[in-house]
Order: sequence, then structure tokens, then C-alpha cells
Amino acid sequence: MPPLPIDGQTPAGGGDTRLESLAQTRVRAARVGNGFDIHSHQADTEGVTFPRATGTRTTVRLHNPARFRTTAGTRTAAVLAAAALVGVAAGCAGTGSEPPADGRKVVLASFYPLQYVAQQVGGNLVEVRNLTPPAAEPHDLELSPAQVRAVGQADLVVYLSGFQPAVDEAIDRRKPAHVVDAADDAELEARPNGAAATAVPDADADSAEAAGPEPDHGTDTDADHGHDHALDPHFWLDPTRLARIAEPVAMALVAVDPENAAAYQANAARLTADLTDLDTRFTTGLAPCPGAVLVTSHAAFGYLAQRYDLIEVGITGSDPEAEPAPARLREVSGIIRDKNVRTLFAEPGAGTAVTRALAADLGLDAADLDPLESQLDPDADYVQVMAANLNALTKGLTCR
Repeated sequence: MPPLPIDGQTPAGGGDTRLESLAQTRVRAARVGNGFDIHSHQADTEGVTFPRATGTRTTVRLHNPARFRTTAGTRTAAVLAAAALVGVAAGCAGTGSEPPADGRKVVLASFYPLQYVAQQVGGNLVEVRNLTPPAAEPHDLELSPAQVRAVGQADLVVYLSGFQPAVDEAIDRRKPAHVVDAADDAELEARPNGAAATAVPDADADSAEAAGPEPDHGTDTDADHGHDHALDPHFWLDPTRLARIAEPVAMALVAVDPENAAAYQANAARLTADLTDLDTRFTTGLAPCPGAVLVTSHAAFGYLAQRYDLIEVGITGSDPEAEPAPARLREVSGIIRDKNVRTLFAEPGAGTAVTRALAADLGLDAADLDPLESQLDPDADYVQVMAANLNALTKGLTCR
């Protein structure tokens, strides 16, 4: 099967004004409690509308404007403020430097999947604090001075180097005694994808066209979020890769608290078994779908596609708030038609309006697929959200 043309190259042929309208749509999003407050208003740019009968354009309006990220790379003041709040997520305390009153060890995790591992391995012997506020965008995390101090005072810090520069800087400055860097065991790759998509770059190439010649596709760089060496950070969407972090976390906790070594080791083994079982469920559920095309709002599911032999086609690249060019939308539309795609997959909440509008324009279904960068629902943990993702995939993919 030849590689799919998913690199964002401009195909021959004229433009499509509907796709141009989609490409120019700017989506603003903020988490509001356990859901998103969606409003419609007239397009603020002449000729820029969603292809809907009403002629209106859908946005997600902020109740807290300070969290609005107007352009990619802008750091928001409210992320600083929200990060200082005492934890809201289930099982997650605040990120201050105060020790727990009950004498438990303090573990700082830089974002949700690592928080989940730390909670499962540490159990009731630790208090896990997440540096990224619930439902916040982890890529653009900034740390308050109190959080930076807490990094140096925590019994253990679990993070992913190259993913959140503010965390990297805090660790370099405060030099915590015990650190687990998930990058050491996750075996990150530059452009993971299913076998049929080997050697093709993702949609980030589109955004690079205006800047000049693209680098060689085999070693193309992705500087969207400061990812070291263009490595895709979303390893946790392959349960077997997340399972690799359990043992290093257990070993670090044993170093911190040797009296409870047996408990940490048993918890790590239990977590590994749970994630292995989840992997088996995915393997069985997606067995009829080798080479199925997975069209996503942005390219976060490459490791999942690689593990279960799918082909991810991201409407945008690795930046969840990037705006796809009209050429990219034409290209993706062509793939959708050629491969008989029935469903487009969008992240719950931010950055999905273009995906959902494209689905409506093409007469397709749209379904949620959670990249699990944050815990959107405090009552649904990693395994539960991944199970929901599997259900969405088995219903929405075009399989045998």
C-alpha cells in the first residue's frame, strides 16, 4: 500500500471557498467546569464563516478571558493563576510547598498521564500534585514562583523533558533530589504512525511553507512546543509505553521511602498489568481495522496509530490551536473521499470547530477522541478515558 499523501503538500487544482472559510476560522476555547460554553456570533471577518445555513460562525467564549491564548505560543496569565490554586482534580492536591499533614511523601507530576502513574504506583503512601491545572493546555504551562520552589522541595518529580520548557527550567534551577524523566523510558519518536504511513511527515509542513523551504521529510523538525529533536511527546496514548514509566517511578519512590518498597513494587506491577490488559482490549477491538485511516483534529495520536496499525491523518499538525491552510483542508478532504472515511475525530473542547464543520460539510460523523493531555473529567481516569476512545474508534473507523 503506497504511503498516503498526508504531508500537507498543496495539490493541484483551484481553491474551495468553503475550505478557505474553515481555514480562516479562529476558535477560542476555555474549560468551563466540566464542559464548554459554546456561543455563536456573526463572523468578524468579511466572507469568513462556517459553511452552515445560518451564516454564523461558532466560537467557544471565555468566561475567564485571561485564559484566552490569542495566538500559538502566547503564554496566558490565568495559567499562572490557575496553577497556583489548590488542586481540583480527584486525588490531586495543590502544588504548593507545604508538606502533607499526615506525613505522606510529595510527588509532583508535570501533567495528567504522569500524575496517573504516580497515583497508581504511590497509592495512599504519597500525595500527588499536578503542576498543570485541570483541563489546562500543558504545552504552554508557566510556573508561579511558589511552584518553582515546590519543584525543589518535592520528594519526587515526574516529568517529560522537552515537553514543558517551564518545568525543564525549574528542574534545572532547583535540582530536586529525586527525578523521573519519562523520556528516558518512553522511547519517543519523531513521527510515529502506522506502517502504511511510514516516511511521510505530518501536517506541520503546511505551516512551514510560508517560512521557506522545508527540511528533508525524513528528519523534519517540529518546533511547535519546543519538542526536543522533533520528538512527538504523546507517548501515553500507547498504553504499553505508559506502562514503561511504572517501574522507574516505583524505583524512585523506593529510594525516597525504602520502608514501603514492597508496596510500591506491587503497585507498579498492578499498574503494568492494568495497562497490558488495556492494550489487549485495543488490539482485539481494532484487529479488523489494519490500515484504517484515522482523521484527527490535530496529530496527537501517532503512537496509538503505530501500535494498532492505523494511519493517522491530522487536519493540523502537533499544535492543537493551529489553523489549517485551505490547501491542507483540500488534501484531507481528498483522503477522506479516497479512503471512504466515515468519521472525523475531534478533541473534546478546544480547537475542534474546524473539524466538526468539515465533517458537517462532507456529510460525515464527528466523534470525540481525547488525547488525555489533561484530565477533563475528574471522575474518569486514564484507563476509563482510553476505553471511551476505543469505543469511539471501533464505531467510527472504516474497518473490514
